[in-house]
Amino acid sequence: MLTVKRFIFNPVQENTYVVYNGKDACAIIDPGSYFPEEKKSLAAWIKDEGLHPNILLNTHCHLDHVFGNKWAADHYHLELQIGEKELWTFNLAPESGIRWGMPFENYSGNILFLKEGDELMLGEDRLEVLFTPGHSVGHIVFYNRKQGFVIGGDVLFRMGIGRTDIPGGNTEVLLESISKKLFTLPDDVIVYPGHGEPTTIGYEKEYNPFLKE
Repeated sequence: MLTVKRFIFNPVQENTYVVYNGKDACAIIDPGSYFPEEKKSLAAWIKDEGLHPNILLNTHCHLDHVFGNKWAADHYHLELQIGEKELWTFNLAPESGIRWGMPFENYSGNILFLKEGDELMLGEDRLEVLFTPGHSVGHIVFYNRKQGFVIGGDVLFRMGIGRTDIPGGNTEVLLESISKKLFTLPDDVIVYPGHGEPTTIGYEKEYNPFLKE
């Protein structure tokens, strides 16, 4: 059984997730740790829990979701895994950091590319990759079918959707991703978004003002 732990990092208040199964393996998803104390707090929690990260993932590569990639990869000897169409966004992130006054050193190691239908294993538990572009060109999310949750990045928020007024954004594509990839999941599926509090598919179908017919 998987457990999802959330950390809120950096000035953009980004959600970093650690997904683990009660044993020693775990996945770090969207490490947004920018300040040294944020990296220390994440490392201390992982150590206290007796975990050994073996997977490093990005739902997408906007700067606030990748600040901690290099640190996590170096600290835990990991290779980064991103969507197969997200390299353009990844390469743009350092320039965005300078423009936003938050310079950082980008991950520079080998990158493993994920596509729709790929599966990542944490022991006997699996995360399925769904391709959900629109907020960025190669955005993906990670779905655990057995327990009914999605690590959703910046596609769908509680009462909101991802921005599309940034390079690589496309409103029509984003809405199609939500309708065809997320809203086809069961209503009780929990969505852990890249910012803000968790929600459910059913709640957003009913109340999200951006998704009314």
